[in-house]
Amino acid sequence: MAAQERMASVDALWFHMEEPANLMMITAVLWFEGRLDFERLQAVVRERLVERYPRFRQRVVLGPLGGPHWEEARDFDLDAHLSRLPVPAPGDRAALETLVGQWMSTPLERSRPLWQLHVLEGAQGGDVLLCRLHHCLADGIALARVLLTLTDDEGVHEGVAAELREPSRRAEDGLSKWMRRARVVAGTARTVLRKGAEMAAEPILAGDLMRQGARAAAAATKVLVIPQDPRTPLRGPLGTEKRAAWSDPVPLERVKALGRALGCTVNDVLLAAVTGALRRYLEARDVVPEDVHALVPVNLRPLDEPVPRELGNRFGVVFLRLPVHVEEPRRRLLELARRMGQVKRSPEAVVTFSALEVLGFAPAAMERAMVDAFGSKATLVATNVPGPREAVSLAGTKLGGLTFWVPQAGHLGLGVSLFSYAGQVTVGVAADVGRMPDPHELIRAFHAEVEALAEAAVLPAG
Repeated sequence: MAAQERMASVDALWFHMEEPANLMMITAVLWFEGRLDFERLQAVVRERLVERYPRFRQRVVLGPLGGPHWEEARDFDLDAHLSRLPVPAPGDRAALETLVGQWMSTPLERSRPLWQLHVLEGAQGGDVLLCRLHHCLADGIALARVLLTLTDDEGVHEGVAAELREPSRRAEDGLSKWMRRARVVAGTARTVLRKGAEMAAEPILAGDLMRQGARAAAAATKVLVIPQDPRTPLRGPLGTEKRAAWSDPVPLERVKALGRALGCTVNDVLLAAVTGALRRYLEARDVVPEDVHALVPVNLRPLDEPVPRELGNRFGVVFLRLPVHVEEPRRRLLELARRMGQVKRSPEAVVTFSALEVLGFAPAAMERAMVDAFGSKATLVATNVPGPREAVSLAGTKLGGLTFWVPQAGHLGLGVSLFSYAGQVTVGVAADVGRMPDPHELIRAFHAEVEALAEAAVLPAG
């Protein structure tokens, strides 16, 4: 029998949480300006993913006492994890999003290592790489960074050969330039929070949230006192069919200019636009717009350190109450910024990580009860994932853009992601078809809210 390693408790929580209507799978879509060299991509994935991170060649098995363990997959075959698929005609955005939604609704094969990459060929403009990775491998921020290690700075065409000549830089690869700049910009979490850092990190950083003595009991108490979110079409029973959509890119410079004009950060502006979009969506269905909570994942792993070879989940969550009830865009933005400031000063993320860690040891029924309690207090999961500030390439082909979703745990049916890359921000929406049949409605509303904020920026304050 192959040697087994017990899965960390917080990783086991995400493994156990999966069910047919709520897959615990992180999904990323990367689109390219041209066709991918498949053989070269195979070499990059083998060298920078499979050989570097053991979890990508290990399967999950149940141990003697029933708990999940990691075990080397002796029959590991890269061809079973990296495949080519055609995009149905006419190969436009709609066809691509439909295909992504279908795979987002399809569970990973549990007899193999829990990840899969699909090269979607025949899309207009260039190939697309669809990545599906189970949450028990690592958290979304860590996996985003891992995927970006497959890339090289744009203009560098030496790929794997260059990496093998410089083993001291293997932990950085495509992130190296970005990480060096992030260190300068970020320095400390306090510096980033003061400057906004134009999405060089998540909306909320862990450095200022660390407090000694944070315990799971405190997190459970806080969750219990948060009232349940109002009943809206966005909340309710889930099915197995999911939909995916993403926006045209929004220039980051424009968002920065709006933030300067309105006295807020880039992240405040983006989340205010999401909040306004939710208001528009509910009003279109004759639903009185009430405030709702977004579950916001918070990275607890330093961004200026490499992701460990063992990967794993190292994040907490905070409840951000979105001021949906506020009608005027400027006032809504200022109120959101005020609430975000309160969240940044809270130890909630560290406390909820402690709770998740403890829950990983609990019986399955208790795990689900606590996670459902989290879910009953929120309406959506909102993530903000930072990407490289400069263009990068993968296997010699320039990356045009990407979007990224984490699972909607706690029986939530809506996930909204904000991903920055090369001076652009893409908004992605993943939704249960029963909760939001057409996620493009929310994306159109988001763009309308950005325009409304632009109009507010040129109006006199008052």
